[in-house]
Amino acid sequence: MLDDRPDLRQAIPILRIFSVEKAMAFYVDFLGFSIDWKHRFGDDFPLYAQVSRSSLRLHLSEHHGDACPGATVFVWMRGIAAYHAELMGKDYAAGPGSRTHRGMPGSWR
Repeated sequence: MLDDRPDLRQAIPILRIFSVEKAMAFYVDFLGFSIDWKHRFGDDFPLYAQVSRSSLRLHLSEHHGDACPGATVFVWMRGIAAYHAELMGKDYAAGPGSRTHRGMPGSWR
């Protein structure tokens, strides 16, 4: 007899981005994610990409209508103190016209 019960697996949040440069600076350079793949339907088309760190995968999308700007994603993790120390040891600039701060956004110099 086959088991017909639903078997839900890991969710992969889709996060809306408005600047590939700023998104990659944040997710890759600051948070330490790796770029797994990038997709565009053609030159000058919006980016759709996957980034990951450990077993967490996120999809980043420039496509209008994908996801909601300002969404919240809750991530369970271990080793948060070590990750916090890693982030606090980085200089992070949020981009042109913004204030430069050390460590996580919100910890202004």
